[in-house]
Amino acid sequence: MKYIRYILALTVFFTFSGCSVYNFTGTGKIDAKTFQVNYFQNVSELIEPGIDRDFTLRLQDMIQNQTNLSLTNTNGDLVYEGEIVDYRVSPMTATAELTAAQSRLSITVNLRFSNKNKPEENFEKRFSFYDDFSGTSLPTGAQLKKSLDLIFERITQDIFSDTLAKW
Repeated sequence: MKYIRYILALTVFFTFSGCSVYNFTGTGKIDAKTFQVNYFQNVSELIEPGIDRDFTLRLQDMIQNQTNLSLTNTNGDLVYEGEIVDYRVSPMTATAELTAAQSRLSITVNLRFSNKNKPEENFEKRFSFYDDFSGTSLPTGAQLKKSLDLIFERITQDIFSDTLAKW
């Protein structure tokens, strides 16, 4: 009877102690309390107004929604900064009339990540993704919104995985 209590107590202890190290986003234990996302300016040759602001906000929202970190404007434990270095629309396939049957919108973001608590984790890396759409459509209005949503979702998820999830 005495041993059963000890075994039960140890089982409960190890079960609950393991839960504090991992969560569903995969971030594990983060040695930071705050993060800051500096404005990602669009420095590509082709400028689409507003995508720099939209991308910056999407990255902030992604980190806020999936961690317990607090957003700050200055002196964050984790700092995300960089720029949109490429915004490109290009034809992918052609029709018999030599018009685009399919077009591709691609975006590349250069990220500089720094962790003031663990400087060995600092890095600079480019992240990119694309969306293909009908060549008869232009990347404006609803088509542009759909493409940007898809591209920003993928890039911010990749940034999150590389900086916090450590998959």
